[in-house]
Amino acid sequence: MELKRVVVTGLEAITPLGLTISETWEGLIDGRSGAGPITLFDSSKFKTRFACEVKRFDSLQVMERKEARKCDRYTLFALAAAKGAITDAAFDLDKENLDRIGVIFASGIGGIKTFEEELLGYNEERGPRFNPFFIPKMIADIAAGQISMLYGFRGPNFATVSACASSTNAISDAFNYIRLGKANAIITGGAEAAISIAGVGGFNAMNALSTRNDAPETASRPFSASRDGFVLGEGAACLVLEELEHAKARGAKIYCEVAGAGLSADAHHLTASHPQGLGAKLVMINALDDANMQPEEIDYINVHGTSTPIGDISEARAIKEVFGEHAYQLNISSTKSMTGHLLGAAGALEAIACSLAVKNDIVPPTINHEDGDDDPEIDYKLNFTFNKAQKRTVRAALSNTFGFGGHNASIIVKKFADN
Repeated sequence: MELKRVVVTGLEAITPLGLTISETWEGLIDGRSGAGPITLFDSSKFKTRFACEVKRFDSLQVMERKEARKCDRYTLFALAAAKGAITDAAFDLDKENLDRIGVIFASGIGGIKTFEEELLGYNEERGPRFNPFFIPKMIADIAAGQISMLYGFRGPNFATVSACASSTNAISDAFNYIRLGKANAIITGGAEAAISIAGVGGFNAMNALSTRNDAPETASRPFSASRDGFVLGEGAACLVLEELEHAKARGAKIYCEVAGAGLSADAHHLTASHPQGLGAKLVMINALDDANMQPEEIDYINVHGTSTPIGDISEARAIKEVFGEHAYQLNISSTKSMTGHLLGAAGALEAIACSLAVKNDIVPPTINHEDGDDDPEIDYKLNFTFNKAQKRTVRAALSNTFGFGGHNASIIVKKFADN
């Protein structure tokens, strides 16, 4: 069976850097931090009192107030991102076979804020009085369902949940459904809204978050010796993946081509990555094999790069093992240094960063590295694109995402050539 070619025809992102893809991309290239004091709840008693929040978001731009009350914040982010990406793709839905358009949309946690509010509101004396929309607001698949219902898409529809690898898994599944001929287009990506009492409290209990409360803008510092944990982010990112001939037939603009995807497991630890990067190494090899590409064909890696003590070291080691001497010709960057860690939405946002790097031949930076703040376990001959975006030809880019439980997923995008 000859596999179909798959291209990206629509993009949108709702992030701590902006409410559109253009605002977000501008923030990434400018090296701007989205971190600041938490405003979504009173964090004064928490070890971490800052995060990367989405600012100025208005749910009324997505749906009427009555309907919005039936949705968790993560679902509203998802709907806003999907709306923008579908508009960007310029579909004439009256002419499309909606049976052949699907939605595969991820969330690592789902409606944690809804869950938290309902349980905090429970009163034993009055008995259980729960919102009738509690369950459908909370569950992690509902964003995919809401997008499909809003537009009438009747193709493949589900959510992927693999912690921080969730939305890369979603993109991988969308890619495979299309290239196997099971859909003409799939709306894919991820959304997360876990900046809440339970979200911050839970990650604090694990000592996973940075506690640099005096300087939140510089707290996320991947590959620096002084890194002390990740910065929690929120938002959504959406890509429209489309079968090439279908996209050409309707005259769609094309950002890039999806070349391949890889999956693996660390099979090592509940939360920590393998110290030697064995799972990270395998997932990149699998993605290259799937794309039928050589390591030398990759110019940029958007790394998982969460600013955690073990994870950054193991990923850098894995890159050196997979790419050999070519590793020193790569640009490497962690855009989490600016957006924070969007958990289940991180992979989709970083796949968008790769798509735009390929389209525009510019690599966003890893910010917050200071001279002398070097970790002896990290090879700084690697080009981590510290502090300033770098212009270069980007023929192909690889995005890594690694989740609690040892879930690893990578996606490769490349310049589109009509041949």
